[in-house]
Amino acid sequence: MSQIELLLPKMGESVAEATIIKWVKKEGDAVKADEPIIEIATDKVDSEVPAPEDGVLLKCLVNEGDVVQVGQPIALIGTGASSSVVEAPAKPAAPAVHSNGAVSSPVQVAEIASVGQEIQLAEEILKSGPSGKFYSPLVRNIAKAEGISLTELEKITGTGQGGRVTKTDILHYVENKTSAPVSAPVVASTSASPSAPKVAAVEKKSKPAVFIGANDEVVEMDRMRKLIADHMVMSKQTSPHVTSYVEADVTNIVMWREKIKKQFEQKHKTKLTFTPLFIEALVRAIKDFPGVNVSVDENKIIYRRDINIGMAAALPSGNLIVPVIKNADMLNLVGIASKVNDLADRARNNKLSPDEIQGGTYTLTNVGTFGNVMGTPIINQPQVAIMAVGAIRKKPAVIETPYGDTLGIRHMMFLSHSYDHRVVDGALGGSFVRRVADYLEAFDVDREV
Repeated sequence: MSQIELLLPKMGESVAEATIIKWVKKEGDAVKADEPIIEIATDKVDSEVPAPEDGVLLKCLVNEGDVVQVGQPIALIGTGASSSVVEAPAKPAAPAVHSNGAVSSPVQVAEIASVGQEIQLAEEILKSGPSGKFYSPLVRNIAKAEGISLTELEKITGTGQGGRVTKTDILHYVENKTSAPVSAPVVASTSASPSAPKVAAVEKKSKPAVFIGANDEVVEMDRMRKLIADHMVMSKQTSPHVTSYVEADVTNIVMWREKIKKQFEQKHKTKLTFTPLFIEALVRAIKDFPGVNVSVDENKIIYRRDINIGMAAALPSGNLIVPVIKNADMLNLVGIASKVNDLADRARNNKLSPDEIQGGTYTLTNVGTFGNVMGTPIINQPQVAIMAVGAIRKKPAVIETPYGDTLGIRHMMFLSHSYDHRVVDGALGGSFVRRVADYLEAFDVDREV
């Protein structure tokens, strides 16, 4: 029997690792091509990894709960006529991940281990500690590389399933351990230039203590909520957010949609909500102001030629996901409406593929769905801008006509545009949201379905 390695596949742009959720097949089980073998979860979506061809699952190279890098072997599959199980080769050492984000090769890990007396690595870290906690290979490698003993590891509070210590938990522990507060300023050494300024050490602020009352209920965040929380904090730390607001008169859109929505659904077999109309206006404005359709890579600006609109969707669990309409500028209103309805439906039923939540270049979120008149959305990194549309409300407004101004009841809506002030200044950010409003206000009420 020949054997092949099943590698963790690439699951979309910027996805570098996945957590092993569940082995669907066990060692020795027969598998068929395209049959699911293992369930995995990324920071974007849950999915399955299928068998590449018919055969037998010889060896599971990773455990449930492990964090695995894209391209890393996760299983051995035997193919051919024979059904005998072949002994799997030794699993290569996984790279060590340090608190500063650097990755060490297996050779570097071995070099670190050779100085055991200096960094107190004499104690071997097993898969399970005295308390029964399970430690994944990645966590054990980080512990070895950072000089964390099994005793210390046992004291770390795990946020993973069943209290497991995750990569985030141990890196957070290492960061706090190595950044003890310094009260005195750093004094320049005698070899430094006399004119060099003295740098004062900045004391790291500790997280505030949270009081828990007798009547309070403590509920652990689920995996998706933790990922959302990390992503939101990262975005605020990465981009200096600025938000511009415009109020738009969308009476023409409201009247037109009300007039044709039944006809639209009968003719095109899909419903017409307001979201496709907003996306259509967004796409037109992005073509006018391509500077909001970019990403930042250190000191470089990446101008995106594709216009891929993400649409924030609330899930039944209360969590959030952002499916992406790829090449929205190539679609007409019917195409956008079909995509919006399809992606929203499959998002609610957890049937999105990893590729369908990747590659967004600009995001729209509809806070008006919940009756909110406006919001200050957080940028969906690595994008540089996001727009929130508020609830449409009837309001008295001044109507300008060639014969003078008059008062009338109009359908009004606020647009909130948050943007990254590193690359989008107020002139661009403000002009863009104003242009979106202009397109919405100038909507043709005689437009054909």
